[in-house]
Amino acid sequence: MAIEGRDDKRGRRIRLGMVGGGQGAFIGAVHRLAARIDDRFELVAGALSSTPEKAKASAAEIGLDPARSYGAYEEMARAEKEREDGIEAVAIVTPNHMHFPVAKTFLEAGYHVICDKPVTTTKAEAEELGEIVKRSGKAFALTHNYTGYPMIRQARAMIEAGELGAIRIVKAEYIQDFLATKVEDTGSKQATWRVDPSKAGAGGTIGDVGTHAFNLACFATGLTVDSLACELTSFGEGRVLDDNAQMLLRFKERDGVAAKGSLWASQVAVGHENGLSLVIVGTKGGLSWHQEDPNKLWFTPLNEPKQLLTRAGASGLDAANRVTRVPAGHPEGYLEGFATLYAEAADLIAALDEGRTPPEGLRVVTIEDGIEGMAFIEACVKSSKSDGAWTKL
Repeated sequence: MAIEGRDDKRGRRIRLGMVGGGQGAFIGAVHRLAARIDDRFELVAGALSSTPEKAKASAAEIGLDPARSYGAYEEMARAEKEREDGIEAVAIVTPNHMHFPVAKTFLEAGYHVICDKPVTTTKAEAEELGEIVKRSGKAFALTHNYTGYPMIRQARAMIEAGELGAIRIVKAEYIQDFLATKVEDTGSKQATWRVDPSKAGAGGTIGDVGTHAFNLACFATGLTVDSLACELTSFGEGRVLDDNAQMLLRFKERDGVAAKGSLWASQVAVGHENGLSLVIVGTKGGLSWHQEDPNKLWFTPLNEPKQLLTRAGASGLDAANRVTRVPAGHPEGYLEGFATLYAEAADLIAALDEGRTPPEGLRVVTIEDGIEGMAFIEACVKSSKSDGAWTKL
C-alpha cells in the first residue's frame, strides 16, 4: 500500500551499506527489515562486524555478495567509492562508541548516513559531527523510531493545530525490566556493552531508553527542554552506569506558558516489558499514548467526553494516515515505525541527489536532534552528581 503524501519520484532503490549488525546483534536485523518494507533501499554491502571472520560469516547468512563483505568499515568506504554500483548511503548499527568515527568516515567520503541513536557518546562529538554534516551536504538521519508511529504523528499534528491549546504538562516514561538481574554476567551481548561506559558513554539507561522518552516528548509537543533535575541510580550491584532515572523537566516558554514535565526511564522495572508512554496536557485538552497499544490515542477536549482515536484510516486523521500501510484492525508498530524513518530518509536522499526540494511534511530526525539528546544525557549526569540540582541543557 502506497503511503499517501510520500515522494512519487522513487526510481531505483538506494544502494545501502551497513556497519555493524552481524551475528548476535539485534538492531541490525531490525534496520534491514525496515529498509525494505517500503522498497526504497537495497542492502548491497556491509562491514557487519569488527572481526573479519565474523563479518564474512554474517554476510553469508543474509546473502550479501562475499566480494562486498568487508572486514573494516574504512575498507568499505574506500572500496565502494571505486565501484560504479557502489553504495550511496550507510546504516550505522554499532554500539554507541562507534557511531562518531563511522559517521565521520562515511560523511567525509561523500555518503549519506542513517545512524542508530544516541548519535555519539558525548555532546562535543555530536557537535563536531554536526559541523561535518553541514560541510558534507549529505543527509543524516537518526533512527528514533517511535517518532514514526502513526498516532505519534497524529498527536504532533493536533498540537501544531492548537487543539490542545498551550501545553502545560508533559509526562514521559520508558520502563523495562531488561536489566532487573545481572544479565551482563551471563554473557549477553546486548547487556554487556550497555553497562560499559567505554562503549555506551556516560549514560546507561538514560542513554539507551531515556533518550527515546526525551526525544518523543519534544517531537510530539514541539517544545524544548530548558533545564532538568535528575536522580540517576544503579540498582544492579557493581554497575557503573545508571539503570534507573527519575527527573523533573522545565520547558522553554511557548504561547505564554512554560510547561512542566517529568520523565522516568528504567531497565529494572520488574513487570514492565517496553512501557514507553506519553501524556500531554494543554489548556484546551489532553492526549495519552502507550507504545504497547500504539494504534490508539486518547484525546480529551476540555469539558467534553474522552475520545478514542484509532489508526483506522478515518478522515480527519491525515497525519496518521500518511504513514499508515495496512488496513484498519491490523496493528502497525515497531518495525513500521523504523520503516517510516527509512522511507522519509529515502525521500530526503533522493531530493538531495537530484537537486530537488525535499517533499513537504518529512519528519526526519536530524543531527540537531541528536545533539539535543546528548545535551540531555550530560545534563542528567551533571544534575545527578549535584544531588539533583536544576541543570540547564
